Amino acid sequence: MEREWEVMTKARLFAFVTGFGLFLIVLFRAEPGFIPLLDHANLLFHEAGHPIIGLFSARLEPYGGTIGQLVFPVVLAVSFWRQGSRLGLAAAAIWFFENWLNIARYMADARVQELPLVGGGDHDWNTIFGRWGALQYDTRIAAVVRTGAWLGMAAVCVWVLWCGWRDRSRRTEQSQLAAEPIL
Repeated sequence: MEREWEVMTKARLFAFVTGFGLFLIVLFRAEPGFIPLLDHANLLFHEAGHPIIGLFSARLEPYGGTIGQLVFPVVLAVSFWRQGSRLGLAAAAIWFFENWLNIARYMADARVQELPLVGGGDHDWNTIFGRWGALQYDTRIAAVVRTGAWLGMAAVCVWVLWCGWRDRSRRTEQSQLAAEPIL
């Protein structure tokens, strides 16, 4: 059974392009890798992830923050996917990949530890990279994650534009079929 997706109209495409354009303006004007309103919410989900994952394993607790901040956009994306909402799915996917920018910023700080930590305590990525024996590669790994964030957001945009093009082609095809005389 094929999923019933909302039709990608010109108005929806315009709304997406406008919304994503405003998002980019805010992103580029904000402190690198941190959009205040959005990333304060991400920080809340990050901090909530630590005790939740910590309930299952103290060893995995440092991973809980990153998992926490990624789970919420994924849950939202699944919800929009189930509803057949392309723009909702796209927005949730962009939020997911925007989180990668913030994660990359935190990763790149693993050695120098200059970012202020909520409540003090250990630096997640210093602990994680230390366990992996990869602390000296923190900025390189962060650069890969940052690149992945931009590629992911670009892929979402390409998908939305492709959906709009495909839906427009289908509508044109259907209107041409409807206009043909019946013999």
